[in-house]
Amino acid sequence: MLFKPRPQSNTLSKVRRPFGDPVSPIKPNPSFKAIPADHVQPTDLSYDIANVLTPDQLQAIQQAGKIVFHSVGDTGGINGTDIQDELAVQMEEQIKNADPDSVPAFFFHLGDVVYYNGISSDYKPQFYEPYQFYPGPIFAVPGNHDGDNTVRKNDPPDDEPSLTGFFDNFCAPTRVPSGDSPYRYTMDQPWPYWTLEAPFVTIIGLYSNIDGSLDPSNSSSHNQPQYNWFVDQLKAADPGKCLILAVHHPPFSLDTAHGGYQDMLDAIDQAAASAGRTPDAVFTGHVHNYQRFTRTTNGRQYPYVIAGAGGYARTQKSMHKLQKDPDTVDGKIPPDFQTTLADVVLNTYNTENPGFLRLTVDGTSLKGEYFINEFDNSPVPVDPFDTFTLNWKTGVIA
Repeated sequence: MLFKPRPQSNTLSKVRRPFGDPVSPIKPNPSFKAIPADHVQPTDLSYDIANVLTPDQLQAIQQAGKIVFHSVGDTGGINGTDIQDELAVQMEEQIKNADPDSVPAFFFHLGDVVYYNGISSDYKPQFYEPYQFYPGPIFAVPGNHDGDNTVRKNDPPDDEPSLTGFFDNFCAPTRVPSGDSPYRYTMDQPWPYWTLEAPFVTIIGLYSNIDGSLDPSNSSSHNQPQYNWFVDQLKAADPGKCLILAVHHPPFSLDTAHGGYQDMLDAIDQAAASAGRTPDAVFTGHVHNYQRFTRTTNGRQYPYVIAGAGGYARTQKSMHKLQKDPDTVDGKIPPDFQTTLADVVLNTYNTENPGFLRLTVDGTSLKGEYFINEFDNSPVPVDPFDTFTLNWKTGVIA
C-alpha cells in the first residue's frame, strides 16, 4: 500500500515541458502545510447527503433516477467578484428553471475558495456574499490558497494556522448560521479530505495541499494518512454507484503556467492498483481554464476534467493559456489532440471564458455539461460549451 513518490528535481530553474506533455516534473522543494495538530481527525470521514437534503428532495432524486449537481473551482474573487457573481446567477437560474426531475441538488467546490491565504475574514466577501442566493448546500475540498498561510508581498498579515478559514466554514462541528452571512450555514464536513455519499454517486474528495501532494514527500508507510485512507475509500466504494474523484491539482494539463502534477497522477494510479478500483472520473481546478482529457486504460475510458475558471480570473488575459502548437498557423491545439502520453488525449478546452460544470449521474451514466459566461457583457450562451457522457459501467465516453 506504500505510496512511492518520484525523486524531486534538483534543477535551478523550472523545466519548460516539451509541447504536448501534460505532466510537469516534480518541484525541487515542494511546499507542504500539515493539517494543524489541534484539529482531531474523526474516525469516519464519510458524509451522507441526507444530512443536508430534505426527505422530499431525496425522494425526488430517487424517483427521477438521477442526481444533478454543480461543480467548479478557483472562485475566490479577491480582485472583485463580478465574474463569480455572474456564474452564481447562472447556477441559480438553472436551479430555478430546471424540470422537477433535474434540479441541481448541491454545488461541489474544487478548491481555492478564497485568495490568497485562506484567511477567515475573506470568506464574507469572496464566498458568502457571492453565493448568498444559491439555494443548495455547498461542499468543498481545499485548494492551495485555502491552505497556504505564507505571507507574500502585498499580502495582508496572516497569523492564522493553515486551513483555519476552511475548517471554520466547511468543517464546523455542526451546521450553524454563519457569522458572515444571515443566509448561509456553515458546513459540517468531517475533514479537508472526505467522502460524500449520495444516491447514484460516491465522491471522494482529496486535499492536494500546496504543491499537489497528499502527504509529505518524505513520508514513511506509517505516515501517509491521506494516501492510505484514499486506498481504503477506493476499496470500500459501492460498485453499484459512479465513483468520482474531486481534487484541486490536476494530474494532466497542457497549460503553460502549471502543467499536470506528477505526484497526483502517481497517487491516483498507485492507489487504484492497490485497491483494485479506479475512479470513473476525475474533476479538478487550479488551472484557470477548462480542459477535458480522456485517458484510456485497459480498454476503459476515463474523463479527467479541469474546471478552474470559476471567478478568480476576471479577464480573458488572466485566464491560463495552453502551449502553442508549432504545427498550426494560429498556434491553437486542435480538438482530440494526442498528448505525449499514449493513453491521454485532450478532447476540448476553453481558455477564453469563465464557466462551471453541471453534472448528472444515474445508474449507468455520468453526463457533464460545461456552461460559459462572457467577459464583455454579451448575452450568456444558453447551450453548454462542452457536453460529454460517460457510461461508467462500461467505461465508454460519448
